[in-house]
Amino acid sequence: MKAHTLSVALVGAWLLSFAAACDRKEPTTPPQISTLSADRKKSDHGKKSKGEQTVRWDIISVDFATGTLSAGGVASATASDGSKITLTGSGTFGTNDQDDVSGGGSWQTLDKAGATTGSGTYEVRSLVSFTVAPGTPPLPHDNIGILANSRGGLVFLQIRYSDGSHGVLVVSCHLVGTPDAVFEGITASKGFVDYRTNEPPPAPPGNANRTTFHLLGEDDD
Repeated sequence: MKAHTLSVALVGAWLLSFAAACDRKEPTTPPQISTLSADRKKSDHGKKSKGEQTVRWDIISVDFATGTLSAGGVASATASDGSKITLTGSGTFGTNDQDDVSGGGSWQTLDKAGATTGSGTYEVRSLVSFTVAPGTPPLPHDNIGILANSRGGLVFLQIRYSDGSHGVLVVSCHLVGTPDAVFEGITASKGFVDYRTNEPPPAPPGNANRTTFHLLGEDDD
């Protein structure tokens, strides 16, 4: 989507909206998907079963000057000793089949002093569970998908790192009107280390630790 020239006043309004999403009382989008777990399987030899939807997840980048979200962001989480994991990534999953997944991204681990201890790529191997959350998108422009199809929610994905270790990636998206118990960002495990504390998004124009989900149509899969 092309960026549009925006007035200073309008940009300010969007920044305020995004920064204060947890406090705004706006109508929320009714959930379109209930709790979805990995024990629900496809049928008919690879055809999607009735009621299955495909969902795209992204760690996003935000251009606050234009009010536009795009793929290609970065997010981090910390372990109990202060060490950190930083991830990029995107992908898709089918809501009825734990193995109907795609995507991945890059990873980097750092010790508590900020020195890199490892890096590489990761791939998503299976869906554990996904639950949609109510909420409406705070930004007016969406370079990933249809704005009306964006959703808040929580997904657990089993992943494999390029160094051979395994873990679980948790992607959580908090929109305007989403309950405050839902955090924005990611957490992850890698081997025996649990990076259990998400780093919250910085105030605009800080650009990190933000995520989104999109419902996809058949032509978008």
